[in-house]
Amino acid sequence: MKASTIEQTKLQSWILASRPKTLLAAFVPVLVGSAIAYSDNGFNFIAAIIALLCSLFIQIGTNFVNDLYDYLAGTDTKERVGPKRALAEGFISIHEMKLGISLTFGLAFVLGTYLVYISTWITFVIGITSILAGFAYTAGPFPLAYKGLGDIFVFLFFGFVGTIGTYYVQTLTVTPFVIWASVPVGALITNILVVNNYRDIEEDKIAGKNTLAVKFGREFTRLQYLVFIIISYAIPFIAFFTYKDSWLIFLPLLTLPLAVNLVKMIYNFNGSELNKTLELTAKLSAIFGLLFAVGILA
Repeated sequence: MKASTIEQTKLQSWILASRPKTLLAAFVPVLVGSAIAYSDNGFNFIAAIIALLCSLFIQIGTNFVNDLYDYLAGTDTKERVGPKRALAEGFISIHEMKLGISLTFGLAFVLGTYLVYISTWITFVIGITSILAGFAYTAGPFPLAYKGLGDIFVFLFFGFVGTIGTYYVQTLTVTPFVIWASVPVGALITNILVVNNYRDIEEDKIAGKNTLAVKFGREFTRLQYLVFIIISYAIPFIAFFTYKDSWLIFLPLLTLPLAVNLVKMIYNFNGSELNKTLELTAKLSAIFGLLFAVGILA
């Protein structure tokens, strides 16, 4: 019984380290990219599933790297305002986390070889770049998250690379529509990071983590969040008038009340109150993406 309890606790620690509430972000680019591939008669079910698994493993690996190097840098401590971190709480050792990083990125690489096999060398470059970027987000001599480049990283890799890459491995081409469709995917997922950085401004200042929120302040960060919301809800209109003549492309607008409420929250909440905003922002990106995909398929 005792061994079982320890095993369960360790499993819960790894689940905590994977940051499950943010993993919805890994589904959205694959969902939207696959919907467009299906609409263009190029859908490949096996490729879509493997692309999803690669996306999940790369995001989990990136979260593990973030947990490790934020801990080593002293950014994450037991006193942090946000959700608990596995290393800071002592749930997982440094050695164990390094093994976890190797395993998750290794699985992404192995699975990705199939996508390279059915497509081209471009997919190999995309995969390797994504894994290296997962490390570079908080590790290495120039950690992106510490230099104010985290937002750009998330927008590019969860928006453009994730969505367009999913479409490419199924169709071996890229269209203007899939490029446009990647914009709200990237913008809404980036807003998850925006809320996180907004909440952690004071902690990050002390730790020397110069996020955009630290560099430019609270007003800029709130405006950044709002602009990404506006851009995201403008894309269905562009899609309708240029690429997809179906009123169902406006299904994402059903989430507008939630988006408005989230803007109010980021303008009025502080500290640990923003943990709920973070969770709902992740859910908004997922629901918007799902409805967008349904509209594309219609």
